[in-house]
Amino acid sequence: MSNCPALNPASPLIFIVNAASGRTGADAKRAVIEQALQDAGRRGELRFTRPADLPRVARAAAAQALATHSAVVAVGGDGTINAVAQAAHAAGCAMGVVPLGTFNYFARTHGIPTDPASAARQLLQAQPVPVQVGTVNNHVFLVNASLGLYPVLLEDRETFKARFGRSRWIALGAACMTLLRVHRQLRLRIDQGGVVREVRTPTLFVGNNRLQLEQVGLQLGEEGAGAQPPRALDAGSIAAVMLKPISTWAMAGLMLRGALGTLGEADTVESFAFSRMVVKPRLRKIKVAYDGEVTRMRTPLEFRVAPQPLYLLKPADADGAANPV
Repeated sequence: MSNCPALNPASPLIFIVNAASGRTGADAKRAVIEQALQDAGRRGELRFTRPADLPRVARAAAAQALATHSAVVAVGGDGTINAVAQAAHAAGCAMGVVPLGTFNYFARTHGIPTDPASAARQLLQAQPVPVQVGTVNNHVFLVNASLGLYPVLLEDRETFKARFGRSRWIALGAACMTLLRVHRQLRLRIDQGGVVREVRTPTLFVGNNRLQLEQVGLQLGEEGAGAQPPRALDAGSIAAVMLKPISTWAMAGLMLRGALGTLGEADTVESFAFSRMVVKPRLRKIKVAYDGEVTRMRTPLEFRVAPQPLYLLKPADADGAANPV
């Protein structure tokens, strides 16, 4: 597309590698990327960094990629990909992904292989394509953003991973322990284009990823609508999901529905699509999770579809369908 940044194949790609991400060692990551570059006859630069330095390193790499008509590539899990996406989106440069996370929703949704070697090979043949991203108080999110129960769930999951290792079963066990505890209710004032209402909910979840929502049985259509085909998430809308105040046993039932892919059928779950929404809790600051990272943000919170897309390197034959796990 004419608005996408032009790429110069002679310019080296800049790979931002989170040395602490995933289960693959630094040497193995380097070998995978260097082999893919060698096979394609391309040049690349690998920058290994600690998580605390990711934003700074990503900003410098994005500025260089823009100046040299190249791309910056995130090698890691959701947090790494988000940090690089923040920088690439702000700079307007192209971005690639070599996923090393647990669920890899963003990569799978956009047809990027979850095998690192395959992803590295395919991105060298890929072209930038504009993809929709969401923002919360101007922080980009690719998959989801949330407040209330979900940030607590993520913090508990990281504690479990530190003790027991990284796997989907560990993540599931941590989620069960979190959801079956008693949780406080949030009191929120929600403004959608002048339509204001007050709600009580244990969590507000905002999703920008069809695959994640579909897996638990949630489908969003036109703005403000209920269960319809979820293509609206690709066409200027993102999805909000709220739970009504419920008991611990009712929460267990919702967990089961989510596992069976029927969460959207529960009468204690409200979901709707929107393009911009302002949420005002009673707190001046509140924990917000976005793409697996948890931080405190000042309120009110503005969730919206970003007016500027992210220019993602997608495989030439990708049609947006998720690859099998």
